[in-house]
Amino acid sequence: MVRTQVQLTKKQAAMLKKRAAEEGVSLAELVRRGVDLYLRNSATAGDENVRQRALRAVGRFASGGGDLSERHDEYLSKVYR
Repeated sequence: MVRTQVQLTKKQAAMLKKRAAEEGVSLAELVRRGVDLYLRNSATAGDENVRQRALRAVGRFASGGGDLSERHDEYLSKVYR
């Protein structure tokens, strides 16, 4: 464990102490759980953001070719040569 110092508002501290007592855990344990939840959600949110941006780009650009969906592999191989 790494010891760190965090400043909370009086309301945050009171609510966390109450919740910790209700759950029978330390305030530090609740903070660790909150940090874990934030880190999981922020990683997922980042992935979701990338997906949403990609979906918004779909269909926005014209290739100029009418057979792109049929010959996309051929066109890609030309680009990467």
